[in-house]
Amino acid sequence: MSKIDRVTIQTYEYTLDDFGPGIGVYQPGGKLTLTKFLLTIDTDDGLSGCYAPHFGATPHARVQVQEMARSLIGIDPEQRERIFERLKLSHRHYDKTGIAIIDTALWDLAGKKYGIPISQLLGGFRTRLPVYASTTSGQRSPGGLDSVARYAEFAATCQEAGIGAFKIHSFFDGNPRTEIDIMTAVRESVGTDMKLMTDPASSLKSFVDAVEVGKACDDLGFFWYEDPYRDASSSAAAHKRLRDFIKTPMLIAEHIRGFEQKADFVLAGGTDIMHIDPELDGGITGTMKLAHFCDAIGMEVQLHTAGPMHRHCMAAIQNTLFYELALVGPDNTQNGMQPPIYTDGYGDTLSDVDADGCVSVPTGPGLGVSYDLERINDGELDRVEFR
Repeated sequence: MSKIDRVTIQTYEYTLDDFGPGIGVYQPGGKLTLTKFLLTIDTDDGLSGCYAPHFGATPHARVQVQEMARSLIGIDPEQRERIFERLKLSHRHYDKTGIAIIDTALWDLAGKKYGIPISQLLGGFRTRLPVYASTTSGQRSPGGLDSVARYAEFAATCQEAGIGAFKIHSFFDGNPRTEIDIMTAVRESVGTDMKLMTDPASSLKSFVDAVEVGKACDDLGFFWYEDPYRDASSSAAAHKRLRDFIKTPMLIAEHIRGFEQKADFVLAGGTDIMHIDPELDGGITGTMKLAHFCDAIGMEVQLHTAGPMHRHCMAAIQNTLFYELALVGPDNTQNGMQPPIYTDGYGDTLSDVDADGCVSVPTGPGLGVSYDLERINDGELDRVEFR
């Protein structure tokens, strides 16, 4: 039986060209340096599992992973459920985001041990995933999504590329009129054949503002309405009230952590579609628990953002529709702000979407991707090991 005998957390940085400060802000000639980390779990019989998170690679998560890593030494790496429950208990005073990175590395290790992709371990039933284009936020400086017209043009570009759904992240100025103007222009640009969604990202200032934008969603035939106003999608009661005013399905709970808490939010009537973030909600184990719970009560789920782990999970989830091609825009060549750490061509940019509007699930063992360890090592800032 294998035993974990080493856990390594390697912090590294990389630089993206033509990005400015902010989320996906296009700035010609700009340089944006980001910091991420790679977790590697090794066993005493030569097995190894790795995971390099994307959007979930925050300093907050890294500290949690480092604290949790201490308790992994000597544990059987295939006892993922046991490890999941132990970490949930030991870090019950925190939001437990670090569990996701550890859990994913353990699934990667198992897939490599048995020579099959994680999607197959999960009982995956599909290898092609339909995507939706999820935009960067708007910007006031020239370039990128700097006007209502640019949103409309970019939606049409995505539609022409075969992508069947498009989600708006606006200027986040708290003005319902801004939201509605963009929504209206995009609908007029793409017609009725493209599914449209909008995510004010909790920027609307009042419940009444949320109702106003929600009624516009109804009028324009939007597919879902996401995280509308300043409660940061934390109040099930508020969103249940919002349901009384609008018809468009709501996608809520992105900012709630924990299997039990999200289940409570659903049962309290706070959302029509469950939003799961695999990098924050317990990794693959937590994601599948939530997806199966929602399936049992007739609810669909959506996975937040993109990455290899997300693809494997979605391959095995019946009750989900689209893969989020996150933070794409009309100008940046490095859409999505993903770390350039793959040697096998893996990517989550518009150019990675095939003509049928889908991306593929990696087919190699474990996560099925190859990390560019030389590039990660070149950008190394810190390395912590536990033995």
